[in-house]
Amino acid sequence: MIDREWWTQQWLDLINTYRFKKRLERGWQYAREGKVLSIEFPDKEVIARVQGTDPKPYQVSLGLDTLSDEDWDYVIENMSQRAVFSAKLLAGEMPHNIEDVFAAAGKTLFPLSLSDVRSRCTCPDPKNPCKHISAVYYLLGDRFGEDPFVLFQLRGRTKEQILAALRQRRGAAGEDNSQPNSGENSQTPNYNLPKVDRFWEYNQELESSLVAIVPPPSSETVLDILGPIPLATEGKGITSKSSPAAEALKQHFAKIYQAVSQQAVLTAFKRGESD
Repeated sequence: MIDREWWTQQWLDLINTYRFKKRLERGWQYAREGKVLSIEFPDKEVIARVQGTDPKPYQVSLGLDTLSDEDWDYVIENMSQRAVFSAKLLAGEMPHNIEDVFAAAGKTLFPLSLSDVRSRCTCPDPKNPCKHISAVYYLLGDRFGEDPFVLFQLRGRTKEQILAALRQRRGAAGEDNSQPNSGENSQTPNYNLPKVDRFWEYNQELESSLVAIVPPPSSETVLDILGPIPLATEGKGITSKSSPAAEALKQHFAKIYQAVSQQAVLTAFKRGESD
């Protein structure tokens, strides 16, 4: 089984909801046979040239409804408030719960159905998608795997625009929450990644009447942010992040993390009752 990034698989699952499977199979063959001669992303649209039965390649264009500037400001502001979002996007990965910030703005990142994709082809086939459009659909899945920001671009914001906005907001948040920093690195943005040695500390007093105990906005924990645990291979001094011992240790830490989190919630509720 091919190991694909989850966002690529979600796009392929969307394609496979189309009920005319034979048409999809022909599109898949076209894609694998190299019939898509070019695929480009000018502005907010996909433009491709697909070689069909006619000597002249057919022109295919695809697009999605773009978000307004106001919607994008809201989405990026919400993304900037979650350190894991900034960290993963800067690493070229799509956060698993990325749709949460779009849903909060009443929008979606992924199209809900193929009918949400605006597609056109210059071939004479009246059906949509034709095999030429289907071929481009499949190649888009590959391109999303290489660069998840292509999907953001189709919604109206380029990779450079999103990362610049995230750096600006995260940098401003870092200036508000950190001590002044002098020297050559003083202009480096602070992405507020977890400080492991102070992770459980909070030295400010809370107004009990304003405290609300709610589930965390993300299911990801500090263990997910830190990633695989490197361990030295016995007798070789070589670090390994995928050994059974490393996985067992991470699972052990996950149980401890869950137990501590549950105890913290119980303690908070008890304090709230006593107040």
